[in-house]
Amino acid sequence: MVKPQKFESALKRLEEIVATMESGDLELDKSLALFEEGVKLVRFCSGKLDEAKKKVEILVDKKGTMVAEPFAVDTHSSQDDAE
Repeated sequence: MVKPQKFESALKRLEEIVATMESGDLELDKSLALFEEGVKLVRFCSGKLDEAKKKVEILVDKKGTMVAEPFAVDTHSSQDDAE
């Protein structure tokens, strides 16, 4: 499968893969192929989310004027703890 251009379509395909794999009615080769596709989609979606985080700005009121500041990313996320 070609990597989707949109986050939403990648997430939808990932959900389809999960549902198919959870059914337990697949042969081993098909399960492995879907797992591999799922891993690629997870990486794609994760990359898109990282890009979005970098673009997010928080408006902060400083001395009566609104100033855009970069979004602070928590470097100690639960994903890092799971690894």
